Amino acid sequence: MATRTHFVLLLIVVVIATSVQVHGTLSPTYYSSTCPKALSIVRAGVEAAIKKEARMGASLLRLHFHDCFVNGCDGSILLDDNATFTGEKTAAPNNNSVRGFNVVDDIKAQLEKACPGVVSCADILAIAARDSVVILGGPFWKVKLGRRDSLTASRAAANTSLPGPNFNISSLISSFSVQGLSLKDLVALSGSHTIGLARCTVFRARIYNDANIDASFAQSLQKKCPKSGNDDVTKPLDFQTPTCFDKLYYDNLLKKKGLLHSDQELFNGSCTSAESLVKKYAQDVSAFFKDFAKGMVKMGNIKPLTGTAGEIRINCRKAN
Repeated sequence: MATRTHFVLLLIVVVIATSVQVHGTLSPTYYSSTCPKALSIVRAGVEAAIKKEARMGASLLRLHFHDCFVNGCDGSILLDDNATFTGEKTAAPNNNSVRGFNVVDDIKAQLEKACPGVVSCADILAIAARDSVVILGGPFWKVKLGRRDSLTASRAAANTSLPGPNFNISSLISSFSVQGLSLKDLVALSGSHTIGLARCTVFRARIYNDANIDASFAQSLQKKCPKSGNDDVTKPLDFQTPTCFDKLYYDNLLKKKGLLHSDQELFNGSCTSAESLVKKYAQDVSAFFKDFAKGMVKMGNIKPLTGTAGEIRINCRKAN
């Protein structure tokens, strides 16, 4: 009898433990019953935004990245400042730089009509990032869902957690390592710079001070980005195909034509492991796509709020 009771108790413990584990795990089918049209609604919103402005794909992808690297993928980057905290939008890496908030607002409004209070803003960012990559020609991956939204944001955390455009290779590796991401993840995810634009103020130091840069490439950029002024003039991160998700970012690095100092650090003679990956991706787009997709899934799983933590915001810009 004692043995049977012990077995029943053990079974109860196992069931509870299993249910807790499942409850806190992200899943691609999280909204299949609660909001079956969630994925198609997000996709339609992203398609419309990119049709209006091709650059928006890169902007939405960057929003997800900048969200996840600051206290996890919790939608905190979307929060406006309020009386209790200063949010992440005006942090140095984000100020006058991150964009796409109106697109997220529009998608959220459509989701609230279809299934009120169900789909989180953090999940919208994760889905929109994937859809942006696919629409611009990149790989597809199943987005794990079930994140909840934070109640607060931190400008200070954004200032310290996001890798900067002037980082060297060791700083980049450390920045990604803190998030549980490997060197391979770093090099593959940096390939997101195959799309999008950067401001003069971000690459000015590189085109005037770096030795590891093609001379004619630097001179062409200096014509648009002087030593002072024109801070907000933008140039493509991949000068060849800035609205096509392909492998040319890595081709550019091999030719010393990376726009950002941090980009070229992946191929600068100081890290053979990074350089071998750059060469691999430049030669094999399928290898790049495979590793990029894996890296995005890993990044999307950085410290998500699940279960009863956080909330499902009704308005992505403010807590309920």
